[in-house]
Amino acid sequence: MLKVNIHEAKTHLSRYAKRIKAGETLLLCDRNQPFAEIRPLKKSPAAKPPKRRLGRDAATLKLSADWDSPATNAEVAALFGVARD
Repeated sequence: MLKVNIHEAKTHLSRYAKRIKAGETLLLCDRNQPFAEIRPLKKSPAAKPPKRRLGRDAATLKLSADWDSPATNAEVAALFGVARD
């Protein structure tokens, strides 16, 4: 456990934050008297977003045969104010 006074903690906050992220615990002191403990949060499996299954919506989108034709591309470009040849 690392003991650090307030002034040093303020001066080197990013350095100590890296050590805390790595798993160390920091004991914060005021005139060498400990008053707070800073430690990394425990990672819970519920905090992770659920994994999405690839291809889940594969059959829900129907495209016409000319979806990527030059005429369609020019029409979409015109909607965005881009001139296409």
